[in-house]
Amino acid sequence: SIFGTMYLSNIGGVFMIEQQQKLMLSPYMEIYELVIPKDNLLRQIKELVDFSFIYDELLANYCLDNGRNAVPPIRMFKYLLLKSIYDLSDVDVVERSKYDMSFKYFLDMAPEDEVINPSSLTKFRKLRLKDMNLLDMLIAKTVQLALEKGIIKSKSIIVDATHTKSRYNQKTPRQVLQEQSKKLRRSIYEIDETMKEKFPDKNTEDSLEKELKYCKQLIDVVKGNEEICSYPKVQEKLNLLEESVTDDMEHLETSKDEDAKTGHKTADTSFFGYKTHIAMTEERIITAATITSGEKTDGKELPKLVQKSKAAGIQIESVIGDMAYSEKTNIEAAKKGGYELIAKLNPVITQGNRRKEDVFEFNKDAGMYQCKAGHLAIHKYFDKRKKDKKNKNPRMVYFFDIEKCKCCPYRGGCYKEGAKKKTYTETIICDSHSEQVKFQETEHFKEKMRERYKIEAKNSELKHRHGYDVASSSGLICMEMQGAMMIFAVNLKRIIKLMNEK
Repeated sequence: SIFGTMYLSNIGGVFMIEQQQKLMLSPYMEIYELVIPKDNLLRQIKELVDFSFIYDELLANYCLDNGRNAVPPIRMFKYLLLKSIYDLSDVDVVERSKYDMSFKYFLDMAPEDEVINPSSLTKFRKLRLKDMNLLDMLIAKTVQLALEKGIIKSKSIIVDATHTKSRYNQKTPRQVLQEQSKKLRRSIYEIDETMKEKFPDKNTEDSLEKELKYCKQLIDVVKGNEEICSYPKVQEKLNLLEESVTDDMEHLETSKDEDAKTGHKTADTSFFGYKTHIAMTEERIITAATITSGEKTDGKELPKLVQKSKAAGIQIESVIGDMAYSEKTNIEAAKKGGYELIAKLNPVITQGNRRKEDVFEFNKDAGMYQCKAGHLAIHKYFDKRKKDKKNKNPRMVYFFDIEKCKCCPYRGGCYKEGAKKKTYTETIICDSHSEQVKFQETEHFKEKMRERYKIEAKNSELKHRHGYDVASSSGLICMEMQGAMMIFAVNLKRIIKLMNEK
């Protein structure tokens, strides 16, 4: 078999990362043909994608005159892709690649080759991928593949946003450790309840140092029982706890993700984390994405999603979204851009002469406005008096928590010293939306709106099959990296499924 590989060679005292076809001389190569069926997902991805584009993008991030021979960058990237496809930790993806022949085949390894050290994946992410625009690059690659295979035929994109909770979700370092050790114990009790007698006494003090000591003792006891450790469900939770106690302590000590912000799912529920804003074709191929902190509203990201989708090669005649995208600026942008905006107007969203549009934005999930600081209005009042006056439109008045306004870092020019209340008033109706009102009553509009459910299913797939409900690390850059790998994985799976259905 022929496998594409890359390595560092020393020419004249200078190391060079090379890419070439290398003949694998292992006597065991025929195993792959015997044990990996033609319809295996990894075999299909390997045959579909030429991963050499990763080499071209990463070349500048390698030192060519210092250090040991590097693990081939394409192989390292494929390890990360396997993590996304199967929702595995660094330790578990490396462990599985020791014995899973489909993994080794996908990684361009001979059956008897040694695997990498799991810590290498962390270094690869931090040192090699940190300065790359990975999100746009990987999405564009899959869109290009889909276009080449004739999969994308529609000229519509569907837009929506999904939230991802911060890894620490406002928990203290001790709470994070407690939760992980609890999951480990539960998985063990399902196998052998007598292990309770061997475990150390739980820490009852509010002390991170003592919680760490307890976790280390727990790990030692579990690792001392080879039979218990042989169960995959125990081993995976043990690995996660070990990573938290050792490799990841630098993050646990901060107890908070500084880039994550509080966003609102409804008026009564919130989350601490990030938002991923997605554009997708009717064939369910993601064409663009932007990742922001959790408090950002959906509508403002629409121009970027349209621009990125077009840059990836998508022709756009319609953009389908919910009420969050029906603000005036998006309707005007659609007219200028030559595409339809299939988004119903919300009678409460900016339909008149708005003041301070850059300060107050409507949160469609909560049904309230939020200020620049991310604070949500606490209640609203419908002012009917304006409706009774000739040529006057009714208004909705939003009330904010005055105590938060008093200490807000953006209070200058917004909060008046000594004021007893803080409100924001919005006109309900506006003639500028009359065309959109008529358009959303047409059969064409209603038919297109029926396609919107597809993106809800895609969001669910990202969260429940690929672990996108919780961030794998802290910081916006790491979140973008996680999103890039997840979207790349789901797009490849979708392309292969559609190709097999032809």
